[in-house]
Amino acid sequence: MTYADDAWSEITPLFEAMVAQPFNQELAAGILSRDRFCYYMIQDAHYLGMFSKALAVASAKAPKARGQVILSHAAHDAIVVERALHEEFFGHFGLTDDKVADTPLSPTCLAYGHFLVSTAHTGSYAVALGALLPCFQIYWEVGKRLFDIAVPDNPYRKWIDTYIDDDYSGVVKNVIALTDEAHDTASARERTAMHEAYLHATRLEWMFWDAAYRMEEWPV
Repeated sequence: MTYADDAWSEITPLFEAMVAQPFNQELAAGILSRDRFCYYMIQDAHYLGMFSKALAVASAKAPKARGQVILSHAAHDAIVVERALHEEFFGHFGLTDDKVADTPLSPTCLAYGHFLVSTAHTGSYAVALGALLPCFQIYWEVGKRLFDIAVPDNPYRKWIDTYIDDDYSGVVKNVIALTDEAHDTASARERTAMHEAYLHATRLEWMFWDAAYRMEEWPV
């Protein structure tokens, strides 16, 4: 069993809990409230900036050119490609650039983004990939699951389609392969840290959707 397969098997119950979350079930049913979806998209836009920075750091640490290219392209796409999708929804829902920029990061968004950036900076290449992989893998798997249950004429269908697209699937498979390769040459301590980072990031993925459904604010 590869590292990615083993890590995924460990978080399968948590993945099922993500799919069952009200945010994702209502999104698939096309009944998720506009306010909750807008909250999610704004926070996700903030998150992508930090995700891109973490990918860029991991790219700089990659020991081979292939890893540098895959991760640097992923960092680029997190800003250019995914932000283009966000901006299309922003325009549809009447959200201005100023509104997005002026909305503060939620506690969960801040925690997740800074976890990735700090892990990329302070951890090894292998541990950085352990932290980054869940975002790729989980969105791919959630997208496939929601695609299967989404109602026709779903107003959020384009969001779902993004994460089952062949181009996105190819990126996920490439990052999985890089992470498996990094695990193969990692020390025992690094391997343990990879699993810990993977689990922590997965928990934060669950929290991100939960925070969006609750429209989380700072309590003080």
